[in-house]
Amino acid sequence: MNKYRILFTVFLYFSSAVIAGPVLYAPTGEKNKVVVIDLETNTIMARIDELENAHGLATSSNSEYLVAGSMMLLPSKTSAAGPDKPAVVNETEHAAHHTDAAISTPSLSEQSYLSIIHAQQKKIIRRVPVRGLTHHTAVSPDGKYAIAVHSGEGGISVVNLNKMLVITTLDTGQWPNYAVFSPSGKHLYISNAGTNTISDIDTQNWQIARKLNAGKGPEHLVLSIDGRTLYSANKGDASVSAIDLVSGAINKTYAVGKEPHGIDISDDGRWLFVASKKEGVITRIDLSSEARQIAELSPAPYHLAYIKGLNKIYVSSRKASKIWVIDAVTLAVKDTIFLEQGIAHQMVIRNE
Repeated sequence: MNKYRILFTVFLYFSSAVIAGPVLYAPTGEKNKVVVIDLETNTIMARIDELENAHGLATSSNSEYLVAGSMMLLPSKTSAAGPDKPAVVNETEHAAHHTDAAISTPSLSEQSYLSIIHAQQKKIIRRVPVRGLTHHTAVSPDGKYAIAVHSGEGGISVVNLNKMLVITTLDTGQWPNYAVFSPSGKHLYISNAGTNTISDIDTQNWQIARKLNAGKGPEHLVLSIDGRTLYSANKGDASVSAIDLVSGAINKTYAVGKEPHGIDISDDGRWLFVASKKEGVITRIDLSSEARQIAELSPAPYHLAYIKGLNKIYVSSRKASKIWVIDAVTLAVKDTIFLEQGIAHQMVIRNE
């Protein structure tokens, strides 16, 4: 009997492994939820509720968690009149995070939550308070640390995911926007839109090792497959900077559509994809020949995620509740996923 039970268990294990596939998680901002999408069928399979205006979302293949940032401040301390209403960032205030205006630093007593989501359970299991609003997030390759990027505070919070608490904070520069780890996890790169720089952080001591120059208004980042080149989408001058991480110099600058936002790279390292909101286009750059292909996509292509192995790109709209499914070879729209409500922000892909 035990032998048959073991065989049945093994059968179930391999059956689930075959069924498992890539899943996309998309936070929907003010609609306070993360939408879970089956990428085999391009259909919504679940929703994770009770998020507070989540824009940032990140994970790692070595982590069981997704980490969602919040653009809603926690209630202030209770007074005789009772707690204040939570402060929510509206569309106009969010847009201010992407301007070259002088920084206005709120009180460090103002906090938001990082929501820790268990990927398999599809639910929030812990909330970690961090300083200020959290725009984007990142998780280290080993799954041990989460990064909250605080645009208004001018820096980041580092969270130990084993202890579920903030272990340090660091000021990086004016209007920090995006975070990406090196493949080894030994370096963390933060774009500073207000100073046209990238902070290279040594994660052994969580100190800034050097500042790298980028184009005007660097926001979203992606690393080359070999980890030697950092690509920065620069909103201020409609360009992408290719930064050599050995020399620290900008090797190449690529012109793209106005207000570039989402950026990703194909799994073979051949193509770089960029979504440009104001121009209403996506651009594919061949990194060997520098040949470019442009496709119109309206309205306002926003965040962008490439699906490894499937040659598909998922692009959200800043002005509509939908995600386009794009063929990476032809740049043609193959499908559209309607979210019903909300705007898809920092999208994350996991194989489950």
